Amino acid sequence: MLSTQYKEHFSDYRSWDQLDHAQDWLLFEDNIGESLSIDETCLSSGEVYTFLTNKAGKGRKGTLVAVVKGTKAEDVIQVLKKIDLSKRNTVKEITLDLSSSMMRIARSVFPKALITNDRFHVQKLYYDALDDMRIAYRWMARDKENEEIKEAKSKGKEYIPFRYSNGDTRKQLLARAKFILTKHKTKWTETQKGRAQIIFEHYPTLKKAYDLAMKLTDI
Repeated sequence: MLSTQYKEHFSDYRSWDQLDHAQDWLLFEDNIGESLSIDETCLSSGEVYTFLTNKAGKGRKGTLVAVVKGTKAEDVIQVLKKIDLSKRNTVKEITLDLSSSMMRIARSVFPKALITNDRFHVQKLYYDALDDMRIAYRWMARDKENEEIKEAKSKGKEYIPFRYSNGDTRKQLLARAKFILTKHKTKWTETQKGRAQIIFEHYPTLKKAYDLAMKLTDI
């Protein structure tokens, strides 16, 4: 459900659901400022809307510039261009996610604005890539374990899985690494610190990628 921080802008509607059926867009062009943000979000009914907000408003009165039903670039552009060009040209920066649709809207409607990718989406891309590396290593660990099981069976022996000093098997270590690689090292528990040491000792590429992720986070 949409945050209630914009509720004062919709005081004529008795519920967020009614906004879904009221009209396809609303403009508060007097709220436009030099630094804007554009993003999509859902109302309580599940309908997706595009929101344009003024950062200077900090979620209070004067924050909301426009809301448009849907995320189709052509529809959003058509509505936002109802704002006088002279006002749109005063926008110096617009922050958005990595969506090509949002990028197109920003370039078309605010031609003089610097486009900034939201840092949280950039960080998410990096952490997703880091997790892909972890998963790839886990598949390799699974294949190695299957080979060892097959070899033990062929020799008529009981299979005893390899375990690290903390008791984790290869697969367990890499499964539990997810909670370590997505946290800043300052937030690790003592157990996680020990596990991280083992992970980075045996998978130096993960350590290199994690260290880069921390540098990005610290920025």
